[in-house]
Amino acid sequence: MTRRSSKARAFLHGAAGAPSVPVLVVTITFIGFGALARDTGLNMFQALFVSLSVFALPGQVVLADEAGKGSGLAAVAFAVMLTSVRLLPMTYSLFPVMRGKNTPLWLEIILSHFVAITVWLEAMRRLPQRPKELRVAYFSGFALVMMAGLLIATAAGYFLAAQVPPPVAAGMVFLTPVYFFLSLLETSRNIADRGAVLVGVVLGPLLYMLVPGLDLVLTGLIGGTACYAFMRWRRKQGGGGP
Repeated sequence: MTRRSSKARAFLHGAAGAPSVPVLVVTITFIGFGALARDTGLNMFQALFVSLSVFALPGQVVLADEAGKGSGLAAVAFAVMLTSVRLLPMTYSLFPVMRGKNTPLWLEIILSHFVAITVWLEAMRRLPQRPKELRVAYFSGFALVMMAGLLIATAAGYFLAAQVPPPVAAGMVFLTPVYFFLSLLETSRNIADRGAVLVGVVLGPLLYMLVPGLDLVLTGLIGGTACYAFMRWRRKQGGGGP
């Protein structure tokens, strides 16, 4: 089998592997986003463009909400940027796992657009099981099919908005963070991972009441730093490991 045919087969395997329970959950949430986009006054083209260009549900919800309120472009862009900062460390952790020896920089830049919570979780779970030189092709197939499905879900939600009550649409959007939380618990490898999740559960609601707007940033900063410091101390004491 030639190198090109191997990559083509890996691409098709990635595309065929896209339909799964996690992707189904995200698809439902994008149906909810389509309904939300219509409710905030976006037209169909704008709703699809938001899903295509942002490709991360929290940022999309913030954009639609701020646009519906009539906020200025700079304020909307800044709000979306803040919600998307979390994707940077995901990208940094994923690409060393995914890239091959000769992966061109331009292709990495394009593929970085597809890094979102579910894509990242599934890629980190699936890619190590595949040969290094075929991981980019596999990821490309998975990500492209997933994006196509989510665009269709956005359009479906937009057309169904009249039939979907607002509480139902909000509930569908909420499925993604629930799935992410459960996935974090399942993929936790050591006490620091599990501790970070626990600290987030405790600190999140508390900081939301004290400093709304900075609650997520501070929760991640405080919880992550505390767990990292604990693991450093534990290793120095000779208690490394899970």
